[in-house]
Amino acid sequence: MSSSEQLDATCARLLPWARPDGGPCYLRTDGHGYVSRVADQMEVVQLGMGAEVLDCARPIIAADGATVTELRFTAVRSAECLTDALRIAESRGGRLQQVRSTGRGTEAGDVHGP
Repeated sequence: MSSSEQLDATCARLLPWARPDGGPCYLRTDGHGYVSRVADQMEVVQLGMGAEVLDCARPIIAADGATVTELRFTAVRSAECLTDALRIAESRGGRLQQVRSTGRGTEAGDVHGP
């Protein structure tokens, strides 16, 4: 294995979920394993849920008669989705930097998502 292959094999990917204590969860990967594919699929689900929450939040926020409970629920769900989206953006940005620093491409799913 060449030194660039060793570097690629030991790159850490920020996963789209947190550890039980709430801290970031990383995977040392070459981007081709089972957990990487599960993480890619999880990112798709999280971004889709974020779009759905946003679609539901807009009319609640715009409604003159929205209750405090409805607005609070909307804010909590929106904050959860934003947290997921920011973690995904950080993870994908980190993978782009790894590709640039090694000068080697990876499969499109690893850098850009599925």
